[in-house]
Amino acid sequence: MTGIGENPRKQTSEQILVKAESLSDNDLIEAFKNGNEDAFFEIVNRYKHAITNYLFRILNDYEEAVDLAQESFVRVYINLDRYHGEYAFSTYIYRIATNLAISELRKRKRWRLFSLTGVFQSDDEDKDLELEDKNPLADCELLEKEQQKRIAVALSSLPEKYRLPLILCDIEGLSYQEIAGILKLRIGTIKSRISRGRKLLKEKLRGYFDES
Repeated sequence: MTGIGENPRKQTSEQILVKAESLSDNDLIEAFKNGNEDAFFEIVNRYKHAITNYLFRILNDYEEAVDLAQESFVRVYINLDRYHGEYAFSTYIYRIATNLAISELRKRKRWRLFSLTGVFQSDDEDKDLELEDKNPLADCELLEKEQQKRIAVALSSLPEKYRLPLILCDIEGLSYQEIAGILKLRIGTIKSRISRGRKLLKEKLRGYFDES
């Protein structure tokens, strides 16, 4: 019986896919190091959406997020021999993506986490809204979208050192230890910055939500 680390030509694509899905990240990495390209494709499938969405939240540019996600996996592919499992693979790929995102942001003259372009409609666009529609569900959806925009604007104004840990924790759902590994900071520093970031975000949103 052939295994995931053996020549994939001896197995059907369906067999390889089923076996790959049942393996851990580290098992897939070892299989890839042993010459199984399908193992790497499974790694990409596991993380491509999460990494793309994470980069989009930082850059607010979907095409750029897709490009940097692809670049992240290219770097993983090239340098995977250097990964020895001393920390979770998710930490490894998020660290690469974070570094690429920070580099991209620093290339911009006026970089922010979320661009304000398109966040607020112009006066002409406002005229196109069907203001006479009294559908309660439609009103709720508009309110929710407006709240999301306000949060995005407030989040974009936070300093990078608070913004990135906050996104990784409250949006990506990563643990303090994982975030510390990604950002190469002490857990105590991560906790402090997340706490401070949340306070700053609440201060920026207090007036808006008090009025809602």
